[in-house]
Amino acid sequence: MKNSLSFADIIHQSDADLILSVELIENQIRETELHRHAFGQLVGSLEGLLSVQTESGWWVVPATHTVWIPPNTLHGAKSHGPFRGWSVYLAPKRSQLLDSSPKTFQTTPLLKELVHRAASWSDDTSQAVKSRLSEVLFDEIVNLPEALFGLLQPGLPSLKKMTDGLLSNLADNRSLEEWARSIGLSSRTLARRFNEQTGLGFSEWRQRARVLSAIEMLADNVPVTNIAFTLGYENVSAFIAMFRRVMGVTPGQYIQFNND
Repeated sequence: MKNSLSFADIIHQSDADLILSVELIENQIRETELHRHAFGQLVGSLEGLLSVQTESGWWVVPATHTVWIPPNTLHGAKSHGPFRGWSVYLAPKRSQLLDSSPKTFQTTPLLKELVHRAASWSDDTSQAVKSRLSEVLFDEIVNLPEALFGLLQPGLPSLKKMTDGLLSNLADNRSLEEWARSIGLSSRTLARRFNEQTGLGFSEWRQRARVLSAIEMLADNVPVTNIAFTLGYENVSAFIAMFRRVMGVTPGQYIQFNND
């Protein structure tokens, strides 16, 4: 951590200076237990992959992206191998201006530079400097482009049981109709409720779950062939085609890009 400020410090700062920025380097796997705090938190990766779990969903954070965690959200995180990243904490008043649910965003070069500068603040840094940079940093956060690296879980118990089963075995290729019969709903009712609860259709939800899982396994150096079969694909080509359709690159290109 490269910042001498603490949560107690930020509470006593003026309304113009509501941002605390820290940088973190972990040579081992980093894992935090479920916890919550009154501050909003934006978490970004500079090197390595971070997975964030909340009560309502699952997000992955590669080096090109960041995840927003609203105040008082129960969450935990785990890196896949060594991790180098950063966090920006926003006081509750400022956090209210952002989304009330977790989101993933594409990181910009300017954001990384602003975070790095804010993380270098010392006790001698003037309040005026902190306030000006905080405003620019917050403005950049508000305008980050959203990215689809998250997956919401449904709140209805019957649907949650279904998605928990899917996440425990992403090779399960049962159709929407088969799942509907297993939980005692018509396929039309299940499709409607699933979309209302998750914002995605059933097939799109399962595909995104597979993509997120694939990204985690790639970060753990699992061979592409193993990933394909673990996720229920009959052959590697079908998996690579799906991954490229969703991510815009093949798994091999994704690995190369994130290792550069």
